[in-house]
Amino acid sequence: MTTISRLCTSRLDLIAATVAHLDAELDSPAQLGALLRVEVPDGWPPGEYDRPAIEFFRARMLENPAAAGRYGWYAVLRSSSEQRATLVGAGGYFGPPDGDGIVEVGYSVLAAFEGRGYATEIVRALVAHAFSHPGVVRVIARTRPENIGSVKVLERCGFTLAGPGDGPGSVEYRLAKPSP
Repeated sequence: MTTISRLCTSRLDLIAATVAHLDAELDSPAQLGALLRVEVPDGWPPGEYDRPAIEFFRARMLENPAAAGRYGWYAVLRSSSEQRATLVGAGGYFGPPDGDGIVEVGYSVLAAFEGRGYATEIVRALVAHAFSHPGVVRVIARTRPENIGSVKVLERCGFTLAGPGDGPGSVEYRLAKPSP
């Protein structure tokens, strides 16, 4: 996949993580906020986007510094007259497409911002970005069936349940690239 550093939705800017971003984030949310020039609310990082995920992205980026956009993305709610630009979530890919043209997507939104459609915007942007590359034929996502919010996000984005995931208790959802 080619490198793009920013994706835009109707309300969000998704900013591709760099090693500098990840280093700042591992030091403190405040350092990440200063680097991105955004407010970072309490509770960062969200959900399953935890320290091991950040370290995974950093290690992959160190192996290939040109890989920005193949891993983590920060979801920033644009500023308005009432508020400064705010980090509301994160999403990304678990790496470049595999040999079969499959890429896996993941996402997390801070609890204070759940239920507002941000996860759906993140996933739609990441899927569109993935499918803009000719080698990508399918996007997958894994979640737990009891995570109703995540299941609804995937279904709203057109994913269908494919069966058990690769981890205990997880399920896999799939979305094939639409025909031209």
